[in-house]
Amino acid sequence: MQLLYLLAWIMALHPPSVWATAGVCVAVAVVADYFAVSTTPAGLFPLVLITLGGFVAAVVGQLFRAVDRKRVTDSWRTTLVIVAGVVAYAIPVLLTRQTVGTQTIVVCAAGAGVALLVARATDAIFPKPRIAPQVPRGATGVVLGAMLGTLASAALGSVLVLPFTPAKGAVIGLIAAVIANLVDLAVNFGEAGRRLAGDAPTLWLARHMQGPLGAFALTAPAAYALTHWYLQ
Repeated sequence: MQLLYLLAWIMALHPPSVWATAGVCVAVAVVADYFAVSTTPAGLFPLVLITLGGFVAAVVGQLFRAVDRKRVTDSWRTTLVIVAGVVAYAIPVLLTRQTVGTQTIVVCAAGAGVALLVARATDAIFPKPRIAPQVPRGATGVVLGAMLGTLASAALGSVLVLPFTPAKGAVIGLIAAVIANLVDLAVNFGEAGRRLAGDAPTLWLARHMQGPLGAFALTAPAAYALTHWYLQ
């Protein structure tokens, strides 16, 4: 998943010094996975440090060539998103070592997955009312996806052990569904903006993978926060 995220987002965002950035992100992914499995006690702080260190290393790698150096100031946010997303996929591994963490990841993934599936399937049939003329996404799919994602998580909450309840499952599912839909929509708007600016469109496979992979990447830290601040 980390490699898929890296490939999709690098192909879509085209950061400076692509190969250096990709190499740093691969190394960051390996280190993040190692610390997620081995740190005692299992905590998020090492992954935060890895994210910052990987971001600095990626920016340094982009400074060697003059043609890339000119773009660093404008593209540092892009680099941070790529590095942070790669590290975020280590958070579910970390949560499996914590109390109710595995269940929270399952509930969040169900809410986000159902929301994305329903929203995209609805938009393929009835993309209305249009959120923006340039983006083939409709409000009907977004709202319906969020509702059914919440319902799926509430159903899971009814069968999982305490502290889960249908109400807590619904709250977690709603948050995950909203995050997933917002990230997916943001990716669609970003692609539309690049096309309006005259840039070449992203390869279709990366374009369709970018939104869901980014959605699950951002859902992971939300699941961690919900585990510690809502369920405990």
